Amino acid sequence: MTQAAQAYAYLRPSALHRSAAGSSLALETAGGATPAGAAAHPRFFDGFLTRPGAAAAALLAVADVAAARYYQPLLAASLDPVVTGSGDRLRFESFSGCCGVHARLDVLTGGLDGGDIGHGTTNVDVNDPLRDALTLVGPADPLHLRVGPDDLTVTTFDGPVAERKVPLPDRWLRGFAETQVIASSFDLRAEVPAAEAVRFLRSLPRGGARGAARGAQWVVPAGRALRPTARPVPGAVCLPGPERLAALRRVLRHAVGLRLYGPPATAASAPAASAWEVVLPDMRLTLTLSPDASRGFSGEGAVLEALAGDEAAEDAELVGLLLAWEPRVEVADLADRSGLPPGRVRAALTRLGTAGRIGYDTAEAAHFHRELPYDADRAERHNPRLRAARALVDAGAVRLDGPDLAVVTVEDHVHHVRSDGGRLNCTCLWWARHRGGRGPCRHALAVRMLRRSGVPSGAAVRAAR
Repeated sequence: MTQAAQAYAYLRPSALHRSAAGSSLALETAGGATPAGAAAHPRFFDGFLTRPGAAAAALLAVADVAAARYYQPLLAASLDPVVTGSGDRLRFESFSGCCGVHARLDVLTGGLDGGDIGHGTTNVDVNDPLRDALTLVGPADPLHLRVGPDDLTVTTFDGPVAERKVPLPDRWLRGFAETQVIASSFDLRAEVPAAEAVRFLRSLPRGGARGAARGAQWVVPAGRALRPTARPVPGAVCLPGPERLAALRRVLRHAVGLRLYGPPATAASAPAASAWEVVLPDMRLTLTLSPDASRGFSGEGAVLEALAGDEAAEDAELVGLLLAWEPRVEVADLADRSGLPPGRVRAALTRLGTAGRIGYDTAEAAHFHRELPYDADRAERHNPRLRAARALVDAGAVRLDGPDLAVVTVEDHVHHVRSDGGRLNCTCLWWARHRGGRGPCRHALAVRMLRRSGVPSGAAVRAAR
């Protein structure tokens, strides 16, 4: 697994300061992006949290996920949460060390008071002393929040005094890319009030990663309640590895309700990803789970189709210029402004997502803009299926036999790839095992690349690069 070292350099550690007048939460920022360009320590907010107890608990939940490995939990994990200022809200995000759980806290306009909300993305320091202090914040304690350095810090500190390097596997970058594509296929499947949310979440097992070994669980709405079921049925939501929702218990006393999101289910559905959103006063805390506790989002393959052609790369450059840190990125609006059809805009957003520039909010059914210190080429370079597909094309291993059939020869194996309503099916073992549930195989990707290059059918030829 390829890894790079991401340096988190903070002017000082984040801390919770207490006084007779109330508490002050200072979240220190590392290098990030703003509308004015890169910033060493951007500042996004200086005001009050209107729901201090709920906000403190929800921040701890995001930090819990950042520090957790739900698969092989004995291995250590550490990833500082990401914060994005969108002008009307703050979003805090983290991934688990195993890349199977994505957490996001949206602090909406009503949850923030007394200061303008900036635009940009950075990492924030959530250290162990701060975690301990946040557990003591009560619902009636006035809580001032500062995200980024204060003026005194800017003028008196010459450089970072708190710095550490964290290994960032490329799978985490691919995880950010995959979750926004997968979540965009979700719909709201169930919504229950606070009492049922508390009952249901407290009934889930607290164990380690072994819960997933018993197979995926499913949940169906039953009036204003949730009922577990051993098999998928229409309207059900998959709950893969229920112990991975443990972080939500931190906010149950503040919960207003619980919403479940997922793809359409049938009696023949395989285990699927899902999103679980605890509704809080003026906030939302959402955990998105991969289809299995042993599977990270990085291997789901949802972005591969968009990476298979050069058209999406060119479109992404244009669409990327139109992003403006909007809390809601509307496909129709981008289509009007770019002159591209909606399908190509979606592919461009997927491509931008591979650099961490796009996220997806299931509650609002819309994308949002953020910036992470990655580039799309890095995600493409380190994706094994994509590299293998390009190698097949370059080796002339793909022959197009008409509009709906292709033959891919790999050493002494011959694979047939057929088009079924635009979806490519393959005779390889990967396709037989996953049936497209983890994205296209390398043979189907190679065929897609060759067809998009505009080469004629009838011969094994190399795509124009």
